[in-house]
Amino acid sequence: MIEKKMLIGGEWVDKEEKIEVIYPYTRKPIGRVPKGDEKDVEKAIERAKEGFKEIFSLTAYERYEILMRAAQLLKERAEEFAKTLVLEVGKTIREARTEVQRAIQTLIFSAEEAKRVNGETFPIDAHPNGKGKLGFYIRVPVGIVSAITPFNFPLNLSMHKVAPALAAGNAVILKPSERTPLTPLMLGEILLEAGVPPKALSVIPGYGDVGKAMTTHPDVRVVSFTGSRKVGDIIARQVGIKKLVLELGSNSAIILHKDGNLEKAVEKTVQGGYAIAGQVCISVQRVFVHEDLYDEFIKRLKERVSKLKVGDPMNEDTDLGPMIAPSELERIQEWISEAVQKGAKIEAGGLRCAEDETIFSPTIVSLVPEDSKLFKEEAFAPVVAVNPYKDIEEAIRWVNSSDYGLQVGVFTNDVKLAWKCIKEIEAGGVLINEGPTFRADHMPYGGVKYSGIGREGPKFAIEDYTEIKTVIFDLT
Repeated sequence: MIEKKMLIGGEWVDKEEKIEVIYPYTRKPIGRVPKGDEKDVEKAIERAKEGFKEIFSLTAYERYEILMRAAQLLKERAEEFAKTLVLEVGKTIREARTEVQRAIQTLIFSAEEAKRVNGETFPIDAHPNGKGKLGFYIRVPVGIVSAITPFNFPLNLSMHKVAPALAAGNAVILKPSERTPLTPLMLGEILLEAGVPPKALSVIPGYGDVGKAMTTHPDVRVVSFTGSRKVGDIIARQVGIKKLVLELGSNSAIILHKDGNLEKAVEKTVQGGYAIAGQVCISVQRVFVHEDLYDEFIKRLKERVSKLKVGDPMNEDTDLGPMIAPSELERIQEWISEAVQKGAKIEAGGLRCAEDETIFSPTIVSLVPEDSKLFKEEAFAPVVAVNPYKDIEEAIRWVNSSDYGLQVGVFTNDVKLAWKCIKEIEAGGVLINEGPTFRADHMPYGGVKYSGIGREGPKFAIEDYTEIKTVIFDLT
């Protein structure tokens, strides 16, 4: 049993009331953490006010050094973090190791950006009343950042919020998912050990009351939330006058045109559709295949999916592990049944695995109707919906019919067609000859429509975690 305390302004605090952490594969408890509440948030914010002064007083180089030390500490504890990720998320050990390595890179990118929080001069005398004046702006930290993260990437998504906020000179309060609080608390350990001013950092496990207190408090200047559209909508209505960054998911698509690389598209569909049991906001959920390639695509996809190894996520050769909770397996089963009732066809899977009932078998569903949940909503499960299309206009229309718009992959060797897709597809990212699940941790990442507001990637997150301060000198 892994026991952790919560972090409030640099102080490790225990409480009688606990949250149990459940291993998704066995459904047995593997950890316990204190259950935070509104009073804990209030205390964290009071300490964060002092912590902000301390971290703001550090030089850019000092913040860089702290984050680089943290990256080294994470490297030294990489396997411990990876195994803990398996236990709390249920992702495979290979997926967990990848997340740790990505988190290290996110830390390093954030450290480097601490040196590049730049301003800019502007020609104030371009205006008639600007003669004899010098104008420029600088970027200054906002103060206190509230960060709320989901269960699927508890380490790296926490890192994407906490590390850039610290790099810019802010204090941070982090609420991880109540399902996966262990690695975020371990992150708190290494950041304090690396030298982050203690009062500038809090990690508070808890439920919705903690999140509400963190997002509505008037002393919080930025709220950064990754999670469901439903909760994001609630937060957007509650936060008041403060900056808001939302990453709310998607039902990401691939378009495979008739001149595209079929084998590569199949491989990217498998990689993107079944990683972490499909519980990724840029998971491949919908695939639109030109009718000339459709039958062959289905055939090859079924062959490739049949080779996926499901089972114990701690085994080195496992490709697909459990979903996070029984309720999620029940939900996706209902969605598939609804699609089939409306005319869809199950090509592979479609049920829980007989040997491991915590695992939903990797599933392919074809001819999925536009009015089904499997087409319209975010599945967050190891299910890929495949439909044929006649022309590119039809494929683009289907992609854009979604309320979401995070990332889309397009497979084609026609530059003009690729550019048409780039211009017309409504998404935060269009990836040519790559799946929508691709992400490099320094790139601008975020969506349009109900996929959210703002961009992550350390450089771009820092834009949200800072304010522009204009400076004018009268030199007459």
